[in-house]
Amino acid sequence: MQTRTLGTSGPRTSALGLGCMGMSALYGDADRAESLATIHAALEAGVTLLDTGDFYGMGHNELLINEALRTAPAAAREKALTSVKFGALRTVEGGFTGYDGRPNAVKNFAAYSLQRLGRDHIDIYRIARIDPDVPVEETIGAIAELVEAGHVRHIGLSEVGAETLRRAAAVAPISDLQIEYSLISRGIEDDILPTARELGIGITAYGVLSRGLISGHFARDRKLAANDFRGMSPRFQGENLSRNLDLVDALRKIAEQKGVSVAQTAIAWVLSRGEDIVPLVGARRRDRLTEALGALDITLEADDLAAIESAIPAGAAAGERYPAEQMGHLDSER
Repeated sequence: MQTRTLGTSGPRTSALGLGCMGMSALYGDADRAESLATIHAALEAGVTLLDTGDFYGMGHNELLINEALRTAPAAAREKALTSVKFGALRTVEGGFTGYDGRPNAVKNFAAYSLQRLGRDHIDIYRIARIDPDVPVEETIGAIAELVEAGHVRHIGLSEVGAETLRRAAAVAPISDLQIEYSLISRGIEDDILPTARELGIGITAYGVLSRGLISGHFARDRKLAANDFRGMSPRFQGENLSRNLDLVDALRKIAEQKGVSVAQTAIAWVLSRGEDIVPLVGARRRDRLTEALGALDITLEADDLAAIESAIPAGAAAGERYPAEQMGHLDSER
């Protein structure tokens, strides 16, 4: 397994991480046995970074990872790194009502996560979205106290802009920024990515396949389940979906010329953006995991990259990446 280091202060991880959210929530029903088998297969393949959130399935995802690690070989379990997001406030019905970054809340969230994960520390801890009512310095300071106490190893951030990155980094070392980055989500390239590199902060890129949209597996006539949040995503609706899948068809031609899959090409493109970027793949099944790992064996030459840029130029996506209300929570979009 290839490895990369998250920033100047973060841990060394596998070059690809496993995003576990879809095993518990938001993408329709998941198969528990297959989810556990997929995590085990990832660990066996050398994937060390497991990404979750305490609000994924209201704790279900952390408990799932706990079970997967408890039943994995000791050597794989010891190498595993947990990246945990916190702060999202949920309702019984599954709605989101805001974010809580108050210092006492930070420590409360961490206590519950440690219990659910069955571990004595969290490797990377980050608030999922900045609480607009709490200065980021206070939230980061609380995580820094958890680091000092040995409960957390590294501090991360999620979906923040360049100014917030600077403010946070002035309080404590930040290992990485978790943010959406893919062929059709390239907004970080203007200010956020250069700032992260200036500050020595790595990137864990989620949504590298845009929630399956650019995986090459999303059919034009696919009907999404009622509990699949993509049904509310602008990029998956109406004419936007048709235009975005036209982009995928253009990418498919390039992938076929190289003898690889669309998903592998899209992941390889993110990998090619820099050694300080670790893509997270949201595979829920072993076959999808195997496909994603194949991206590590792909080298995109200058001609390949030029062809990809021509097929999917920056800003080509139709529709925003979240519904309007959720876009309003993104410090990274301000």
